[in-house]
Amino acid sequence: MATKKISRGAVWAEARVLLKQYRKGLIVGFSLMIVGRLLGFVLPASTKFLIDNVLGKDQWSLLGPLALAVGGATLLQALSSYAVSQVVSIAAQEAIMEMRKRVQEKITRLPISFFDNTQSGVLISRIMTDAEGIRNLIGTGIIQLIGGALTALLALGVLFYLNWSLTLGILVFILAFGGVMAFAFNTLRPIFRERGKINAEVTGRLAETLGGIRVVKAYRMEEREQREFAAGVAKLFANVKRSITGTSAVTAFATVIVGAVGTLLIFFGGRAIQAGNMTLGDLVMYVAFISVLVAPIIQMSSIGTQISEAFAGLDRIRDILGLETEDAYDDSLLALPDLKGDIGFNHVSFEYEKDVPVLRDISLEAPAGSTTALVGSSGSGKSTLVSLIMAFARPTSGEVLIDGRDLAGIRLGDYRKHLGVVLQENFLFDGTIAENIRFARPQASLEQITEASKLANADTFIRQFPEGYDSVVGERGIKLSGGQRQRIAIARALLADPKILILDEATSSLDSESEALIQEGLERLQKGRTTFVIAHRLSTIRKADQILVLENGEIVERGNHKELLDKGGRYSELYNKQYAWESNVFVNPGEDYQKTPA
Repeated sequence: MATKKISRGAVWAEARVLLKQYRKGLIVGFSLMIVGRLLGFVLPASTKFLIDNVLGKDQWSLLGPLALAVGGATLLQALSSYAVSQVVSIAAQEAIMEMRKRVQEKITRLPISFFDNTQSGVLISRIMTDAEGIRNLIGTGIIQLIGGALTALLALGVLFYLNWSLTLGILVFILAFGGVMAFAFNTLRPIFRERGKINAEVTGRLAETLGGIRVVKAYRMEEREQREFAAGVAKLFANVKRSITGTSAVTAFATVIVGAVGTLLIFFGGRAIQAGNMTLGDLVMYVAFISVLVAPIIQMSSIGTQISEAFAGLDRIRDILGLETEDAYDDSLLALPDLKGDIGFNHVSFEYEKDVPVLRDISLEAPAGSTTALVGSSGSGKSTLVSLIMAFARPTSGEVLIDGRDLAGIRLGDYRKHLGVVLQENFLFDGTIAENIRFARPQASLEQITEASKLANADTFIRQFPEGYDSVVGERGIKLSGGQRQRIAIARALLADPKILILDEATSSLDSESEALIQEGLERLQKGRTTFVIAHRLSTIRKADQILVLENGEIVERGNHKELLDKGGRYSELYNKQYAWESNVFVNPGEDYQKTPA
């Protein structure tokens, strides 16, 4: 998938929008975090009083209040930590949910050409996986990062108070660690971005393999698919190794920093006690606050990596959000409250690739309620022509006219309400038969569904199932035969009651009995609707009002069935060849291949 390059500033802008949107939860969480961090100072600070006063000066009366203060502060710190997690984590999960909804909404509004060039697994990864990283921006990640920085600064202030010269030496190592952190942040971010891309590619390929498992097994291509998947996960593993190496290097450097700080403490701390500049309690308290300083810094290294991953996910999400939807300008276009169904093409040409024409100067008229059949060899432009009618594509030049108005100037949402489609391979969702039929009219009653099914010659076979209309069809309708799927698709189109109907080779792969039932249902469906039929079996379009013969993207013949046969041109040639072939099949029923030609 071609991606739009997103600047770092744009990603920060997206992050700021998220932070602003969930600022209330973050403010509450931040406030609770400050309370918790301050309470966390009670324990290390108490060590000085325990050693210098209680033990050193025999002030045993302070022991009880000191223990009570430490215990109370610890309990309150635990409660504040729990509250922070609850408030901020819930806000983060809400942000993830909203982002997933936003990306899914955007994707479903993109043009068909986008889906033609993008694996479904890639899109699923964008919606589900990339949005997950937001929790590190809205959730505890950003709070812990800020909290760690605040704790480190406060601890540093205490350390300067206790021994400023020793702290200056330690600060050199800490600043070095900060420089390494900044470098790691910039280095790891593109690695995580690449990981998301690789993961999406692997997921996409895996989804294709599982979706086409029958084809894979039929051609014994299991090993090839295994190799493809193995290569993909190996590439993913190599990326993960790089990120682990980077993260491990940061962690190792942090360990070196801790060791260096410990060395300074042992040598210069001991000298300070020897010189009388620090008491034993001061040194123990100093060591405790060093832990308070170093622990959040090490934690920040991990959180920084997580936030880097979150920004990489935002990069990829913005790739999607930056694309233009097919209905982007609907609000500025003319409304279409009603539609008669007159369709016209005015010198329409179309190209998928520049200077490679698919349709050339097409002009046609299809009055409301008429049936227009499209015939021609494979690649002649039939499917592209109906794609233009469905507004899945826009003409490179010329106009598609709906009731005399340019389709480009009509609101897409208004127009598609009047469309119905029955394809050669109709998609059924993994739900019940009733749910699939009422897909275009979710509020339809069972009586309406049943009536549409009867007209489509589907009611009889549906009632033969134990669960009737509540029978689950399986993924893509796999539990039904091809003819049954087609009749459900016809019932779905009947229930939608469209003004414009597209029939794309709806009977080409069926046996003669199923074809007869479906053809009867299609004839009922076509009544009163402007219909475009991509014809595979020419015997099914004899009643069409007009037949357009396409070759190389041009209309080479037009007329009704009788006129075109009498003309003796391309249509007559196609019809006679098919008639002769079908006659041969029925005359020689023992031959292996019994289907009509492609």
